[in-house]
Amino acid sequence: MEPPLDKGHIPWLGYALDFRKNSAEFLKKMQRRHGDIFTVLIGGYYFTFLMDPLSFGAIEKASRAKLDFEAFAVELVARVFGYHQCKNDHKIMQVSSTKHLMGDGLVVMTQAMMENLQTLMFHNRDSGEERLWQQDGLFHYSYNTVFRAGYLALFGNEPGTGTESKEKTKERDLIHSEELFDEFRKYDRLFPRLAYAVLPPKDKMEAERLKRLFWKLLSVKNTREKDNISGWISDQEQFLAELGVPEYMRDRFMFLLLWAAQGNTGPSSFWLLLYLMKHPKAMQAVREEVDKVLREAGQEVKPGSPVVNITRDMLMKTPLLDSAVDETLRLTAAPILIRAVVEDLNLKMANGREYALRKGDRVALFPYIAVQMDPEVHPEPYTFKYNRFLNQDGTKKDFYKNGKKLKYFNMPWGAGTSICPGRFFAINEIKLFVFLMLSYYELELVNEKEEIPPIDVSRWGFGSMQPTHDVQFKYRLRI
Repeated sequence: MEPPLDKGHIPWLGYALDFRKNSAEFLKKMQRRHGDIFTVLIGGYYFTFLMDPLSFGAIEKASRAKLDFEAFAVELVARVFGYHQCKNDHKIMQVSSTKHLMGDGLVVMTQAMMENLQTLMFHNRDSGEERLWQQDGLFHYSYNTVFRAGYLALFGNEPGTGTESKEKTKERDLIHSEELFDEFRKYDRLFPRLAYAVLPPKDKMEAERLKRLFWKLLSVKNTREKDNISGWISDQEQFLAELGVPEYMRDRFMFLLLWAAQGNTGPSSFWLLLYLMKHPKAMQAVREEVDKVLREAGQEVKPGSPVVNITRDMLMKTPLLDSAVDETLRLTAAPILIRAVVEDLNLKMANGREYALRKGDRVALFPYIAVQMDPEVHPEPYTFKYNRFLNQDGTKKDFYKNGKKLKYFNMPWGAGTSICPGRFFAINEIKLFVFLMLSYYELELVNEKEEIPPIDVSRWGFGSMQPTHDVQFKYRLRI
């Protein structure tokens, strides 16, 4: 038996326009119409969407000989970053991420992120300026700070000239990273339409200009001159060089790495801080946990003392903050996971039914609708509950559907072979930023009654969502 097929009314395009306009609403409508599995025509391809989380394992466990996620990724990466992949790219990124963004490597990277956050957030600390209320857009402030600190931690710092002071070198880091962020945001705004290949001519020219700018700024030549470049960047560049990938193509790969590493953590940090500010009980609980972890590490925030140093080990003692991060990602991370059907395949659902999938079609999961917003799995799914992922005794909670325990109950990082290899570093970036914000600053919304802004629906499917507009907030040093 094949899944229900719905081609829509427009030849070839099928439902492409509805899907692009608002993927989440479109898939909810199709699920109501057809049930937990259905095939739709989108821009010349047949996509089978699987909406039952109990059956996700069948997709994630299928061998790459039958289901392959790279075919789709290769096309997207070429269009968006101008990078044409070679055979072992994905493997290279996985090996390098396992070495540098997990385990002992993660300790080193967390420290580098910490030091760059200190530089960015506290360079005015002694001027007295930060004791007064400062105002900014929360999305801009969070994205700007986390992006720049992550960029400097991964791609390295401006090299010292020997004659200039450390402060002068740091100043150059601040200026350079600010300029880079401004250009990155221009590209970021074009990204969804670029990915769907629907940019109007003027925007297409701007996207080309930005691509070339990033290839130049992040070029192998420029990157090699930096101090403190991370092993994650230098190892991958070296692997590609050894495989004979030409230098101009390695320059493009650097741009892909920047986007992969820094395109989602800033927006996620914004949502987390905003949810905490809108939920005073959650803010108090997380702030008390953060203060306790600092005290136990023998550190305190006080005038005249150095900025606290938060380590990977300290970040492993924050169950409430972890749950608040998971809850934020449940509400705001919405990747679409796509696999190409390489050969005809029978898909066995959790309810025992089998469906035939055809070679040449695509299978897709959209966990945001299928599980993250399912009221049976997560009661009151649209409400932020900071401790949702914890039992009352502080242990991690299990989640169920139809009385069966779920393996996949929150999937911001994807799953299986295409799970985000940098997820542990990404989580630490978010946690370090929020840890420092809560430790050092009083935070208030300029308009306390302001609602949480809606999600920009044009970005469904591309990782962490962004708001339709920014929210003004005030901050000043607590001490």
